[in-house]
Amino acid sequence: MKNKVKGFYFYVSSIVIAFLYLPVAFAKSAAANKLFYTPPSDSITKATTEGAPIATPLLKSVYDSLHLNLKGLSKEAYDYAKKGMEKLIAEGKLFNKSVISIIDFSQPSGKKRLFIIDLNDYKVLFNTLVAHGRNTGQEIASSFSNQNESFKSSPGFYITRETYQGKNGYSLKLEGMERGINDKAYERGIVMHGAEYVSDAFVNARGFIGRSHGCPAVPVQLNRPIINTIKEGTCLFIYHPSYVDRSVVLD
Repeated sequence: MKNKVKGFYFYVSSIVIAFLYLPVAFAKSAAANKLFYTPPSDSITKATTEGAPIATPLLKSVYDSLHLNLKGLSKEAYDYAKKGMEKLIAEGKLFNKSVISIIDFSQPSGKKRLFIIDLNDYKVLFNTLVAHGRNTGQEIASSFSNQNESFKSSPGFYITRETYQGKNGYSLKLEGMERGINDKAYERGIVMHGAEYVSDAFVNARGFIGRSHGCPAVPVQLNRPIINTIKEGTCLFIYHPSYVDRSVVLD
């Protein structure tokens, strides 16, 4: 009889202990689940697309990281430059795919509106003054031409070619890629060269820089280093809002 009472007591005790331990067991299980939580399949997909590096356009990230808006380069000019350069690369027309030159003719000539950017190293190599043509406008570039002896600038995309020593010193030939817009640049002698009238002193005296015969002239002291950086197969883009709708490259 005494053994039966002990057995019954042990049985009841076991049940009570089991009930008391049950919440603790659930708590440990919940903690373990939190520690080793595996998100649902749609969350994994979301993490893959949002958390992992996404292939974004290289030129856009360069624009943001270098704060080019604060340096005066308009977003419109940059976006069009990006689009056109990508097309020229796809067509195999560029020898050097890491350097781009952008001239923003939506800015007055007293502003440093030439930007030469190394896309691989995320660097602004040059940001300086650049002239437009005598008959393109005084402070603001507003009238353009593709014709000989017009003394006007031509907007659009160019590929830099060979250098030579001419009447304006060390110079860089430019080949226009835009039919009917700048494709006569090479025969017109539209080149990059240095000019004394492209300087801060000129801006301080007159409020704008001097003008060329249509060439994108740069400061004399920067002429040779700029040309040696961008010569022989890089992209040069001259932007103006009035040209965009007529562009062959951007079409």
